[in-house]
Amino acid sequence: MPRNILVTGANRGIGLEFTRQLLQRGDHVIATARKPGQAHALDALAGDHPGRLHVVPLDVAEAASHKALLGELPLLLGDGRLDLVIQNAGVLHSGERFGQVKESTLLDSFRTNASGPLLLSQALAPWLATGAKIANMSSILGSITLTDAFSTPSYRLSKAAQDMATRLLAAALNDRDITVLALHPGWVQTDMGGDGASVPAEESARGLLGVIDAATIADSGRFLDWRGREIAW
Repeated sequence: MPRNILVTGANRGIGLEFTRQLLQRGDHVIATARKPGQAHALDALAGDHPGRLHVVPLDVAEAASHKALLGELPLLLGDGRLDLVIQNAGVLHSGERFGQVKESTLLDSFRTNASGPLLLSQALAPWLATGAKIANMSSILGSITLTDAFSTPSYRLSKAAQDMATRLLAAALNDRDITVLALHPGWVQTDMGGDGASVPAEESARGLLGVIDAATIADSGRFLDWRGREIAW
């Protein structure tokens, strides 16, 4: 049976590649973007997969946007439930230097990368099937153990907070057999990855989907990379 899957930040980069590969598998995908009207690649995919891809607006940092999404789910899922949520939406503010970090940048990063995904997971909990999975796109840059330089502080801090959210969600949803993972996609060749990125989005997404597929409730709360290797917190 096709699975019901929600992908946030699906309009470009690895989110778009997740959506493309899930559709190739035959799944039913709800793909979100802050500005669906500008998500031309998603619209093209929707035309190629009528009835199996629904593009809906979502700003993960805004509670009102969460509520609007919840209002759409009865129409999109009917009596069904979500089998997988891929929380991919995120923001990286580049060019930060010590002594010049702005409060507004920190707060925007936390709302989009940490508190937003946690609150969205909480809101979606009634719509998750027993045995469902939540995959939070984290980053090795959120690892406290591996941090040895002052760089991208807003992103690093918010991703470390998101990793804690992953652990908390794993504990909260364990009794429903729901697996929650923090995943590092590698240095992916996307707009966010920038120059020098080494991993093609297609390869990263394929590897991550394999890690997600293989994960069981015993893996809930783990921090893994796109090849299934453990990342230090």
